[in-house]
Amino acid sequence: MQLTGWQDWYAEVDRELRVLRERCTRVFVAGLSMGGALALRLAARHGDAVSGVMVVNPANRMHGVAQHALPVIRHLLRSTRGIASDIARPSTTELGYEKVPLHAAHSLRTFFRLVDGELPQVTQPLLLLRSPQDHVVPPADSARVLARVSSTDVTEILLEQSYHVATLDYDADRIFAESAAFVARLAPGLVKEPEPGLGKEGTTAGG
Repeated sequence: MQLTGWQDWYAEVDRELRVLRERCTRVFVAGLSMGGALALRLAARHGDAVSGVMVVNPANRMHGVAQHALPVIRHLLRSTRGIASDIARPSTTELGYEKVPLHAAHSLRTFFRLVDGELPQVTQPLLLLRSPQDHVVPPADSARVLARVSSTDVTEILLEQSYHVATLDYDADRIFAESAAFVARLAPGLVKEPEPGLGKEGTTAGG
């Protein structure tokens, strides 16, 4: 992570989207947290190539001292503690970095600003699921996404029982069911099972 930046992370999902477009008639993109920002940029840049967007606790910006200090402090301090496993369900852990390199964090800060400026270009149907009790990404991030996208088909769902990593938390099954229903509504007849990404659809995710 110390050796990569937002250009590398976005290039990966962009490449996967192009691969899916070669073999799928419809593609939906999804992402958790930073992955939500990646999914939103795919939608903004690829237009009709993306049929719909699903984001869970999407991150939109740095907050507090970090947003102002990172440009300088990254040259003085190599890393900070990781942010994995913000999960309400006991004994559930998320595979993640124990430490976050500050050069990567600074790159993420730059990426958030870029995506924020591109949100008005997002016109696709949007499903946004968020946890009111999120100790990593504040509600203001989801509110800003909802306020800035140009999508007219927007659904917001509250995940009352989960923290930030809701896809591993108490609301995981609901997230998967709501996502499958979202895809099935937009691509009727193509989804045969209650999981997203089946039939002729493709789904690419980041997180």
